[in-house]
Amino acid sequence: MAPKGKLIIIGGAINTGSFTETEFGLPQNMNFFERGILKRITTESSKNTESRFEIITTASLIPEKVGEEYIKAFGQLDVHNVGVLNISNREQANDAGNCARIKAADAVIFTGGDQLRLSSIFGGTSFHDILLDKYQNEAIVIAGTSAGAAASSKNMIYQGSSKDALLKGEVKITGGLGFIDGVIVDTHFVQRGRIGRLLYAAASNPGILGIGLGEDTGLYISEGHTMEAIGSGMVILVDGRHMTDTNLTDVEMGQPVSINNMVVHVMCDGDVYDLSTHALTIHHPKTVAAQ
Repeated sequence: MAPKGKLIIIGGAINTGSFTETEFGLPQNMNFFERGILKRITTESSKNTESRFEIITTASLIPEKVGEEYIKAFGQLDVHNVGVLNISNREQANDAGNCARIKAADAVIFTGGDQLRLSSIFGGTSFHDILLDKYQNEAIVIAGTSAGAAASSKNMIYQGSSKDALLKGEVKITGGLGFIDGVIVDTHFVQRGRIGRLLYAAASNPGILGIGLGEDTGLYISEGHTMEAIGSGMVILVDGRHMTDTNLTDVEMGQPVSINNMVVHVMCDGDVYDLSTHALTIHHPKTVAAQ
């Protein structure tokens, strides 16, 4: 059965405390707000500007600052029913009060930071169970940026340098929050040169579609399979279903990996990819005639 909820995953424009990439700080504003992605989250929610939003800052090492930024950004969209949940341990993820807030939410946003904090703190908790149930059976919007996007799928990349990604064993994969299956998501994709991480992930499990989200770019996913590109940048899809050969199982740990016939697609704003049919429909905007 197709989920009734909607999923919006964003490549990020901020880093809020990933232990692997501490050189990236918090800029003065959030590009994905300026370019309209937060507005899209609002309009897709069941009560629009009257919806109850919960911002989950668990992934971040500076949760108070990040929470403040989201409240300010939503305020500029005339959205004021916004709460911040800084859940920092599994006990809080099972707390009845926190669970009640999630039950009442129309939209939930997981912020950036360290995706391993999301999977290790929420996995198997009452909080996680409620979100999974609401996503399947209610018209909730679940959004994630950066780490929040990476953790949205059943399989999750949590570590691996961009430079050495195509060396065997460099990319680390674990279980995510499981709102969507059949994909694996990487973020800050173009800006940090992460194509190797996604190629490796797809080569190690060719049945899973690799999704690389650029900054200020996202995917709006409805019915669990229709993916629309939103924002100003690019989404890179890596499809390993037609891969004909790789030496992944033959080389030693730390050695480079060869891959033959990996298919890559590029999506931009308005393009739609159907996970059930693997068909990409490119949006062709009308060109403006020269004056």
